[in-house]
Amino acid sequence: MISKDTIDKVFEFSRVEEVISDFISLKKTGANFKGLSPFTNEKTPSFIVSPSKQIWKDFSSGKGGNVIAFLMEHEQFNYPEAIRYLANKYNIEIIETAESAENVQERNERESLFIINNFALIYFEEILSKNDEINKYLENRGLSRSTIQNFSLGYSNDFKNEFYKGASNKGYSDDFLIETGLVISNDDKKIDRFRGRIIFPIKSISGRIVGFGGRIVDSNKKTAKYINSPESKIYNKSKILYGIYESKQFIVRDDLCLLVEGYMDVIQLHEHGIKNVLASSGTSLTKDQIILIKRLTSNIIILFDGDQAGLSASLRSVDMILEEGLNVKICSFPDGEDPDSFVKENKKDFMLDYIKNESKDFIDFKLDINLDFKNDEDKKVALVKNILKSISLIPDSLKQEVYIKKLSSVLEIDEASLFRSFANIETSKSFKKSSRKFYKSKIEKVKSSKNDNSSSYIYQLERQIISILLKYGAEEISFEDSLLSKDDKGKVIETKKEIKSKVFEKIYLDLQQDEIEFTHSPFKDIYHKLIHGFHHQKLVSIDNFINDLDSSSSKIVSDILINDEKYQLHDWERKNIYVKKIGSELSQLVNETILNMRRFLIDKKIKELQEFENENDKNDILEQVMRYYSLKKILSAKLNRVV
Repeated sequence: MISKDTIDKVFEFSRVEEVISDFISLKKTGANFKGLSPFTNEKTPSFIVSPSKQIWKDFSSGKGGNVIAFLMEHEQFNYPEAIRYLANKYNIEIIETAESAENVQERNERESLFIINNFALIYFEEILSKNDEINKYLENRGLSRSTIQNFSLGYSNDFKNEFYKGASNKGYSDDFLIETGLVISNDDKKIDRFRGRIIFPIKSISGRIVGFGGRIVDSNKKTAKYINSPESKIYNKSKILYGIYESKQFIVRDDLCLLVEGYMDVIQLHEHGIKNVLASSGTSLTKDQIILIKRLTSNIIILFDGDQAGLSASLRSVDMILEEGLNVKICSFPDGEDPDSFVKENKKDFMLDYIKNESKDFIDFKLDINLDFKNDEDKKVALVKNILKSISLIPDSLKQEVYIKKLSSVLEIDEASLFRSFANIETSKSFKKSSRKFYKSKIEKVKSSKNDNSSSYIYQLERQIISILLKYGAEEISFEDSLLSKDDKGKVIETKKEIKSKVFEKIYLDLQQDEIEFTHSPFKDIYHKLIHGFHHQKLVSIDNFINDLDSSSSKIVSDILINDEKYQLHDWERKNIYVKKIGSELSQLVNETILNMRRFLIDKKIKELQEFENENDKNDILEQVMRYYSLKKILSAKLNRVV
């Protein structure tokens, strides 16, 4: 672990304007610097750097923060990686806190593997630079020198152990050479794994070489076209995507990831100016890879080869992407074409237009590849069930509703029937054998669960409540409140009234009324301390409040305040830049946050009712579900959402 003294020195010596200028062009404007946003594709500069405050603000994306925040956003570093980057830039010695002997040995072994991979990178690059035949081959494939250098392509001569001898002469250990997979041990003989192949270095998100891919040049050879490094202490195939280092900033900027199959697809698209692209490197897409993409964007378009294998791979990937809460579309190419060949033939603009026009969501895609369902009712039923199953994987209930409505419209199937079928799928997925009965009409307390697919959503809601309390908790404003009750027939009705209340009182009473508890412990602790401070009039200033917190809670509060700084004006009106004050819509913000919380709880309650299979209680449970749907309809109407 990096010591506190090292971190303090990094913050002391780092200059936000110097660091950011390494990545984007900044121009001096008064006391500040200005440049084009690296996160959006803008023409008028809205990216501001303040040397005096040592912060930056991107008005086009709403992002902002200190120098660490920039590196984490732009380079997708984690916190330690950002600290190490700055320490290296400013020649600050990194002092580690005490580690166990095992940890030290593990870290040293990993570093040794990285060092060997870096040696191999330089070695293969040098060989390629001297091989006219292979350079001609790459040129004929349409690759420029700059693209070859950007992806650090290399070549391994077709000799049994040329690389091994070169590495051994440099003093590199046989054990580590074998561990990286660069060398194979066969009956005490050492053989180069990638001999006679073009080398594709595989980089981590921070740019470190974790492995290699190799492609044969002579297609007549009776051997695998592509081979990859085996897994090692630094290379986990399921957690790496090819092109992540070269493409990450473009994916963030465009808020879109194009997902392809192979190395050459990525490189060829980069060659033609399409740089927001990653490859699964011929392996099936994994959950870890999707989570890696999720760090950069929530939007994916799968570009699959126009053959049956590409189709099957895309269908497998779609459900996994949906399950992680991302938006996914699929773009197919004509049979026999892949992104590599297609972009070479049609160039950038045509390719981009093709992707835009031909990309389809999973519903349209599945309908298009199953056209025979129109003449076969059994196939139609099976297809509908298949699509509903995919919809059931989506963690966002609003998205589920939108897709079900679309399916109803496209296939002209009664919406209520689809919702019933969908409920059955949900039921079959989640029902647990139990005799417990649910007859309580009150929303029960929400308890944290690692298996709760809505955890990220409730996390954002809880964070929003903390943010509101920190900034506006003591303010007194008018709220439009709603009282929900039942008439004689059991129908839920709503009565509106206006009340004047302090923000913290409104939030506290509403959450108490519904018996809502925070699911995330840090937020829960901060919430109770805030409410206690407001109730006892001890919360004089946020600075004092932060100082009284432990280091973990203090960091969370500071991060919330920094990340939400987009709502602070910083005297921008004087520069003729007008930003709408969130305080003017505070009542709406508070109400909508609480309504969304209630809506989440209702969805949870409906799922709970579907968790128990008991034929005797079926009608009763169905009746309760319908009542909750009625309540949800009222809340959705207030939020201008579809049910």
